[in-house]
Amino acid sequence: DYAARVESIRSITLQARVPGYLQEQTAADGSDVKQGDLLYRIAPEDYQAALDQAKAQVQRDTATLEYAKSNLGRGTDLAKAGYLDKDSFDQRTSNLRTAQAALAVDQAAVRTAELNLGYAEIKAPFSGRIGRNQASVGTLVSVAGTVLNTLVQLDPIYVTFNPSETDLVQIEQAKANGPIAVDVLLPSETKPSQKGELTFIDNTIDHSTGTITARATIGNAKFTLLPGQYVRVRLHVKEQPNTLMVPQVALGSSQLGKYLYVIGKGNTVDQKLVSLGPTDGDLISVTSGISETDQVITGNLQKIGPGMPVSPLPQPKPAS
Repeated sequence: DYAARVESIRSITLQARVPGYLQEQTAADGSDVKQGDLLYRIAPEDYQAALDQAKAQVQRDTATLEYAKSNLGRGTDLAKAGYLDKDSFDQRTSNLRTAQAALAVDQAAVRTAELNLGYAEIKAPFSGRIGRNQASVGTLVSVAGTVLNTLVQLDPIYVTFNPSETDLVQIEQAKANGPIAVDVLLPSETKPSQKGELTFIDNTIDHSTGTITARATIGNAKFTLLPGQYVRVRLHVKEQPNTLMVPQVALGSSQLGKYLYVIGKGNTVDQKLVSLGPTDGDLISVTSGISETDQVITGNLQKIGPGMPVSPLPQPKPAS
């Protein structure tokens, strides 16, 4: 098992893309929303008027363009008959091109006005849950300065954890055989509440902790898991039968590596360097360095050292 933290796959700040008075909040604080749901509405009257004006300009310049086309057509016939000089013909050609350009500008203005009118409605770009509203209805919102709310995606969701360098070897071996299933356990649970699979392992080990960042993607249809929550994760890797497991608290560290204290001859302390494998809760597997007959010392470690006499208490062997 690993301690893990829940993270949202996507989290955004909701802000206006056009300025204006906030007219309506259509989704309650903390509500679950679907992609495309209307969340806020900015007063649209100014933007509707701008669109109407742009469309009217298109109609006017369309008429101008039609006249310019007809005028050039008549000029072409007159020029062929020798009744229209070249300058007059060129002027009619120029008028047509000017009218075409003006209409193109008008059509672009219509598209801009349509966009601005659409931006007056702030919709959810993806499904998730909104947070607490941060702007009251009637507030004059600006494009860059006013935060309305936040939206986080909750399904699926990430769970990030940090396996040890020794665990990484077995995880990579298991990955070669296919996706690795992951169970998520809430702090108060003994059985998994959610399932997913390992989807990311970082490319660098943190030398200060000897761990690497890994991430699982978890289905969260009921929104049981929330960003920032602490949970435990359990990876389904190949089980190794007859593995020696010892309490992690029994481990010591030196410049030579990890070690365990065991009871040697004459009830004196022996220090044994060990190689470690995956963890399981508070236990960690030992792949070499001790045998199943060794009695591992798990208490009062700060008071003992190699060669010191000890009086072991009768208890089940932890290394079994």
